[in-house]
Amino acid sequence: MQSPRERSEVRPRAGWMVMGERGRPSALEVCRVLAVFLSLFPCVSLQCKILKCNSEFWASTSNSGPEEEFCTALRAYNSCVRRTARTCRGDLAYHSAQHGIEDLMSQHNCSKEGPTSQPRARVPLPPPPPPLPPDSQERSDGPEVCHYERSLPRNTSPPNYTHCGFFGDPHLRTFSDEFQTCKVEGAWPLIHNKYLSVQVTNTPVVPGSLATATTKLTIIFKNFQECVDQKMYHAETDELPAAFADGSKNGGERHGANTLRVVEKVPGQHVEIQARYIGTTIVVRQVGRYLTFAVRMPEEVVHSVEEGDNQDLYLCLHGCPANQRIDFRNFRARATEAHSVARTRSSSSSGSSGSSSGGHGFTYQSAEAICRERLPVEDLYFESCVFDLISSGDINFTMAAYYAFEDVKMLHSNSNRYHIYERDAFSAAQGGKDSLSLLLLNLFALVLWIGCCTGHL
Repeated sequence: MQSPRERSEVRPRAGWMVMGERGRPSALEVCRVLAVFLSLFPCVSLQCKILKCNSEFWASTSNSGPEEEFCTALRAYNSCVRRTARTCRGDLAYHSAQHGIEDLMSQHNCSKEGPTSQPRARVPLPPPPPPLPPDSQERSDGPEVCHYERSLPRNTSPPNYTHCGFFGDPHLRTFSDEFQTCKVEGAWPLIHNKYLSVQVTNTPVVPGSLATATTKLTIIFKNFQECVDQKMYHAETDELPAAFADGSKNGGERHGANTLRVVEKVPGQHVEIQARYIGTTIVVRQVGRYLTFAVRMPEEVVHSVEEGDNQDLYLCLHGCPANQRIDFRNFRARATEAHSVARTRSSSSSGSSGSSSGGHGFTYQSAEAICRERLPVEDLYFESCVFDLISSGDINFTMAAYYAFEDVKMLHSNSNRYHIYERDAFSAAQGGKDSLSLLLLNLFALVLWIGCCTGHL
């Protein structure tokens, strides 16, 4: 049994990208690395669909079969890659795929001429066996090291679980319960530690607008002891899969594989990923056209940093950079002022009636009324709902804020911290400024004291 420190020092056998341990990597390994590479850098080409070709190829070859079937699937893979030539021509991943296919063709003596087919459907798995008694079921899921809480030393206090959420336009709740509204257009890392990595890609909600929302999400679960193989989960708008990128729903072939599972709650709308070997639960949703993310994770796992890794840019840990943050209070003041001006102009215009919609269909008052139906407590989830309705005009953001708060209630370990209010966020920011001021004051006092003692003052 390992202590928490020993667990955190265990290095997984793979990071973001993995090469084989024996000499020169095979073409299959190169292609697998390619799939991971593309998922980590989706901003290389937003229109390039190489990842889809890769996923279809691995789904069609996941079960061993005759060599000719493999060659048929490989030719179909080659056709798929060729169809992406126009949008992927400038992609390193596209050119790597081409070379990987040529290598596989040579290794398996496959002819470029011959039948092609759509990737074969995966062979259905047999129905699960009847449920085992609780104790037996726990044992069947793998060794104790693959069950986070049971792997901790006896007589230790229970682990402290933390929560991070990312939703809407977009709003971030960090592991330390700071609440921020950010710009963060493009690809940004949420989490990166010894066990897993999470990255999101945000795109403008309206062309030319500063409002952005999440359209892609990639999660990499790294190899861990005898528990799980490396697995990748990739979701994007209108593609919320109920399986990992290789088509599997668990952690692979190792003894503790069932301690990592993808569970589909609502098809196309709600997926839960349970990683019991690290005590972690992840919730991914699609609400309207955009994705939301929420996670529950032990503090020990949160801070299991790779040696020499700079954690500054990981949003769930440190929040958004200062130059990417949006101040709620300034936005509300501007929205209220704009509404007042619009009402004055509307009432003074002949033949006009009613109130302005602020350009997007919602006034501050109408947005508040709509958000209050789902979020009766006027906390920062309510404020984020109002902000999103006014800035985007998309009614679906109401449900994004609602589900984000529902995920807090499911994943946060402290019921007294479910709600975060504007005064809490302001106090946290002010507390940081006060701490710095106090430090400077103490330094100044120390300089005066030294000066007095040495006779220089």
